Amino acid sequence: MSDIWRPYIVVAAVIEHEGRFLLVEERESDGSLTLNQPGGLLEAGESLEQAVAREALEESAYDFYPDAFLGVYHLNYRMKDGSDISYIRFAFTGTIGALRQQSLDPDIVRTVWMTKDELVACRERHRSVVVMQCIDDYLAGKRAPLSAVSRYTMINRT
Repeated sequence: MSDIWRPYIVVAAVIEHEGRFLLVEERESDGSLTLNQPGGLLEAGESLEQAVAREALEESAYDFYPDAFLGVYHLNYRMKDGSDISYIRFAFTGTIGALRQQSLDPDIVRTVWMTKDELVACRERHRSVVVMQCIDDYLAGKRAPLSAVSRYTMINRT
C-alpha cells in the first residue's frame, strides 16, 4: 500500500477598499519577504468561513466578514528533492470591520494596502501566482454565494 498523500487546505481573504487590496507582508523561512492575502490553514472543527475570519484577524488585525465565495485554487509545488506539496485554497471576499489592537502572527511583518497596478509591478514578491489570480477573479466579478460551500459534520459510528 502506498503512502497517503494529503494537500494542505488553506483559506484566503480578498479584501478591497477604495480600489486597494489588503495584503500581508510575510517573512519566509529563507528570510525573504513575500506578499499574500491574509489567510492560512484550516483548523480541525472549523468551517471554511470561520477559518478565513480567524486567519484574517490573526494576520491583519482586522475583523473580516466573508460575504461571498471567490473560488478554489489548486497550487502544486515541485520541491528540489522531487516531492510535491499541494495547497487547496478556498478564497472568500467580504468586508472588514474594526482594526484590533493586537500583535500579528509571528511571520507577518506588516499589512499593506495596494492597488492592482502596484501588485502587478511587484509580481516577483508574490507568495505565489494565486495571489494575482484571486485579484483578477475578484475584479472580473467572480462570486458565488456562501451557500456554494457546504459543510457537514458526521459522527463516526464505529
